[in-house]
Amino acid sequence: MHRRRVWPAWARPSDIADLLRLSGPIAVSRAAMMLMGLTDVIVLGQNAPSELPFVLNSWLPIGVSLGLTMGLLMGVSVLTAELAGIGKGPESGRIFRRGIGFSLWFGALLTLSIIVVVGPMFRALGFEESIAAGTASVSRILALGLIGHMLTHVAGSYLEALRRPLVVTAIMYAGVIINLIIDLAVVAGWWGMPKMGADGVAIATTGTRWFLVILFLVVVWKFTPAFKSSPEGPPEENRRQFSVGYGMAVSNVAEWGGFNFTFVIATWISTAATTVYGMSIHVIGFCFMAYLGLGTATSVRVAEAYGRKNSDEVRDASRLGIVAGIMIGVVLGALVYTFQSPLAALLVKSEAEVDGVYIRPELVGLVGFTAFVIVFDGLQNVASMALRAQNVIWPPTFIHLGSYFLIMIPSTWYFGLVLERGAMGMMEGVLIASIIAGVLQTTLLEMKAARRLKPARRPAV
Repeated sequence: MHRRRVWPAWARPSDIADLLRLSGPIAVSRAAMMLMGLTDVIVLGQNAPSELPFVLNSWLPIGVSLGLTMGLLMGVSVLTAELAGIGKGPESGRIFRRGIGFSLWFGALLTLSIIVVVGPMFRALGFEESIAAGTASVSRILALGLIGHMLTHVAGSYLEALRRPLVVTAIMYAGVIINLIIDLAVVAGWWGMPKMGADGVAIATTGTRWFLVILFLVVVWKFTPAFKSSPEGPPEENRRQFSVGYGMAVSNVAEWGGFNFTFVIATWISTAATTVYGMSIHVIGFCFMAYLGLGTATSVRVAEAYGRKNSDEVRDASRLGIVAGIMIGVVLGALVYTFQSPLAALLVKSEAEVDGVYIRPELVGLVGFTAFVIVFDGLQNVASMALRAQNVIWPPTFIHLGSYFLIMIPSTWYFGLVLERGAMGMMEGVLIASIIAGVLQTTLLEMKAARRLKPARRPAV
């Protein structure tokens, strides 16, 4: 007699197919965002690598602002997915409109603040005057695209929560093409345009962002209920739409602020260390986009099940996301380690010098080392997003604060600057923090998943 194979509940083929169907396009669209940044680094690295620290350090104020706002806007995705999960997707327009209104006024406040403070801030960090001035200039140009970034995030999250990820993907890759064209014009100096270096990169990023705003708003208007009248939501809905993202906002500030502050530490070491370290971080960031797609898809599936009050579905969706994250991390890490030399060649010319240092040889080994960081950095993202989708807000936030502020920043400073291990020492500090964050977030998810809900097992398939 043959015994029927019993798969784990989270490994149902139908659930795996649903996760892949949703996460694949989201990952590809998120990769587009990082591909724009990677394009900037490649074009600038091939034309003016000594100005790369201007761009990297500018992301300290810009990245913290984006991380804060993306967290506060998380409710657009979560609440829309919950409504869709119970068949009330046509009522979700009010969720989208709240997100747009918040983006306009809060984005304007952040933009003005960045323009005013970046000059004094970078001088206070002890940068040389040329680096401080160049970084402040790039930061001010990038700040002009902050509202545009928030608007595209709201529209993209809304479309994905309504299970229209392919539309988002198409729009984002149109942005990649526009960004590349502007980079080639004002960074590489094609078509007779002036070579503007790091400022040109900022112009490309800001211009592309506003181009995407137009495309997104047209698509949302034509294909979703975003601008259609909808009934008023429950009294607590407005507050919950933003409170569900408080924890993620603080986490993003911790993670993005922590990572971006390490560029400051690298600049204290040397301009060459900043350039090599920054290029390696962009490799991690590009791979991280796969995890953003997986994390977003997992959070949508968890939020849908949470909206149905189904404990078993929440737990199964969470576990499937974690297992998929581990598998993706191993594959991506192996690819990066195998192709470390070609990746370094893509990022910088073999004869490129910064402060009299040939940077390609050091970059090769550092890119290879990032393979170990990729697995754990992505894992913590998937786990924390699954936690927040079921309204576990602050515990994952405390893990992020501890990992990226209390561990990563001191570790990169100590290994890189005190022990004089340079960019490699800094990446070792990043690895330690990522391991701790990944293990703790995954453990917390397994402990907390769906504990507040009454089990409601689905029929076996």
